[in-house]
Amino acid sequence: MQIGPVTSKNRFYQVPHCNGGGYRDPSAAAAMRGSKAEGGWGVIFTEQCEMHHSSEITPFIELRLWEDKDIPMLNKMSEKMKEHGALAGIQLAYSGVNGPNLYTKEVPLAVSAQPIRTFTNDPVQARALDRTDIKDLRRWFVNAAIRSKKAGFDLICLYGAHGFGIFQHFLSRATNLRTDEYGGSLENRARFVNEVVADIRDAVGDCMGLTLRVSLDETIGDLGFSNSEVREFVDMNRNLPDLWDLAQGTWEDCSGPSRFKEEAAQHALVKGIHELTDKPIVGVGRFTSPDVMVKMITSNTLDFIGCARPSIADPFLPKKIEEGRIEDIRECIGCNICITGDMTMSISRCTQNPTFMEEWRKGWHPERMNAKGKSSSVLVVGAGPAGLEAALASAKRGYDVAIAEASTFLGGRVALERKLPGLSAWGRVSDYREYQISQRSNVETYFDSELDAKSILEFGFENICIATGSQWRRDGVSRQHVVPFPTDPAMALYTPDDVMNGAYPTGHVVIYDDDHYYMGGVLAELLIQKGCQVTLVTPAAYVSEWTVNTLEQHEIHRRLASLGVVIELNRGIMEIGEHHVKSNCMFTDALRPIECDAVLVVSSRIENNAVYNELKASESDWTDAGIKSVKLIGDANAPGPIAWATYAGHRYARELDEEDLGDALPFRREITQLSLD
Repeated sequence: MQIGPVTSKNRFYQVPHCNGGGYRDPSAAAAMRGSKAEGGWGVIFTEQCEMHHSSEITPFIELRLWEDKDIPMLNKMSEKMKEHGALAGIQLAYSGVNGPNLYTKEVPLAVSAQPIRTFTNDPVQARALDRTDIKDLRRWFVNAAIRSKKAGFDLICLYGAHGFGIFQHFLSRATNLRTDEYGGSLENRARFVNEVVADIRDAVGDCMGLTLRVSLDETIGDLGFSNSEVREFVDMNRNLPDLWDLAQGTWEDCSGPSRFKEEAAQHALVKGIHELTDKPIVGVGRFTSPDVMVKMITSNTLDFIGCARPSIADPFLPKKIEEGRIEDIRECIGCNICITGDMTMSISRCTQNPTFMEEWRKGWHPERMNAKGKSSSVLVVGAGPAGLEAALASAKRGYDVAIAEASTFLGGRVALERKLPGLSAWGRVSDYREYQISQRSNVETYFDSELDAKSILEFGFENICIATGSQWRRDGVSRQHVVPFPTDPAMALYTPDDVMNGAYPTGHVVIYDDDHYYMGGVLAELLIQKGCQVTLVTPAAYVSEWTVNTLEQHEIHRRLASLGVVIELNRGIMEIGEHHVKSNCMFTDALRPIECDAVLVVSSRIENNAVYNELKASESDWTDAGIKSVKLIGDANAPGPIAWATYAGHRYARELDEEDLGDALPFRREITQLSLD
């Protein structure tokens, strides 16, 4: 399909997405995009690229195109994108009211004078653009477009979605309070984007396609850029860009996790817009099903299937569909761990695809393993996410693998957590690996096989991988308490493991959440479904505080409040009595009792590493038993999110029989060149 002067080879369109690398790790980001090109994507975009130094979003790490010195870095990306015939796109962003300029120290410029809107509520305000500023801004966009052309890109995306881009700020009455020719009516509010598109088309339109990303609905009521006004805008400007890139509302709305957003969740907002324009449309919706993708095209709803998270989970998704290998797709589970990389300014991860952002740093290919080493056999003890990934990846390298699982099912924690409210999609972690393992003749699985060190020594396997998981603590030790707090044995006390194994409390339950990820909130929802009265106590300032990084904290709080959960923020628990807990204020330490019938403690986890410790104690017997290596991985080594476990399993397999690096750095990194001044 044609996009202005360029043509995409297919309808698979990787929309712009962040990766935690940006200007700090450009080679890692380039290799990641390159793997998608190899995987068959027709269009591949960079993440948000700051196009001028007067608007930047430190501490977040995105791309920068401030001067010609930035061109080589971006050219490396475009070349990787185009290596297998994809179109390379760059997303140019001017953040306006979202840019605090903490690095450049420039006074922020916005459509109207307003406080800066950031995730961290920076105490900074922006100055309103005057007419001279607007002329400058138009010129800066042209300069960035010309640099983008020099950097080898085929497409430019003008960012005006998720509340982050200057174009949305002009279009929305929530951020455009102007009374001149750029404010008021929709025609006036659309003036700036029309001017910039015309300017860029004059400069590079003969060889570069121009796309415009706008939100389908700002989701803030009549004051915002609503879906009805979006449709009016498209109808008034039906041929404005070469392609309409349609997203939804805020980033939280657009990239909501599977717990709160179904596949194709934006269908109602985008349906019918195609009738208002002659240009192609790309839309998103965490598309994982090829059937749904086809329906979006054949129903004339979309022309391109836009993907960010599914393209991360499986960079080879288009090629697998083309080759009829649907069952080999690593489907995105919608956990949003990938987004946490951007939110924490760190290299991103993916629960399903441990090679994400490691293509350059470690040389990991998403579909190909390194050659088998000198040894031949691997025993994996434990079939949770770490063990399954270790077994599958080792088998792909050519090792003979045996999996010993103490229970009667595969998946470990995933098999239990997938049954909790909203987490069914997470079961794809085990489903994918279980199916792939079943197709391999060099893997055997043994259930009801709880092994001790003696039996492992007798088996004759050369490499032993211990992936025996962890269990939730009962004593409250986590962040508030480093030693157990007093607990009356008369109180009914539960852990997440108890509940997931079918032991449910009754009556009024206090959930003490000192874990701060999803588990406390999910179990509160479950117990409400079971008829309990629930009070959730957390020392944090937010329910499930870390889920701010997965863009779901607001939804979690809203859902729990709507279900009637009593939420006690900034409060801990000092003691569990027979019929109550003694709660303390995290600031004043003032105590207050909360009467209850049961307590569910969601604190930290203890590693199940006993068999590993037994083996280490018997290390002198390894040689006689033919054992070359024993490794502890995943939650049994250090409990963490599921993505940490699959990464640990994959790393185990990659490094098996490889040369010990000693004190050398186990990955590559970008080194900043020192100035000669």
